[in-house]
Amino acid sequence: MAVDGKQPSAVLVLLVGSDERPELVFTRRAWHLRSHTGEISFPGGRFEDGDQDLQATALRESQEEIGLDPAEVTVVGELDRMVTVSSPALIVPFVGVVEGEPLMVPSPDEVDAIVKVSIAELLDPTIYRSEVWRRPDLGELEITFFELVGDTLWGATARMVRNLLETVISQTGA
Repeated sequence: MAVDGKQPSAVLVLLVGSDERPELVFTRRAWHLRSHTGEISFPGGRFEDGDQDLQATALRESQEEIGLDPAEVTVVGELDRMVTVSSPALIVPFVGVVEGEPLMVPSPDEVDAIVKVSIAELLDPTIYRSEVWRRPDLGELEITFFELVGDTLWGATARMVRNLLETVISQTGA
């Protein structure tokens, strides 16, 4: 399957908790992986032949990586699709919601830890920044960062978080 001429991947931008204190669920990629070692990301991965569609890919990968039961997830939308700088893959982020605290267990093959961050923390303007990086092959690129307590969330995952926050703020007028 190719989407826009690119190899597609899908991630689940998962909101858990209560309406008063919603949190996003991230994974810390395992330290033994070949790429993006130890980075904070959303659960997800490449489309496989057995997947019905990219939403199914995001749910399957979330089950594989963090043990999340797909039946517990209500998919409420899709964020802007993006191509990463480091690979030619197209990433399709699906936003999912689980009421309360679902059972999640990291798969040691892929995930070092499950990391939850409150939306309130992500909305704090003091933790957000962006930098312009220059690459001879791509020109100037704006790179997004969230400086979390003990972690830095950056790159494509940070762009997805920014997209989510901007979408929610524009829809709610907050």
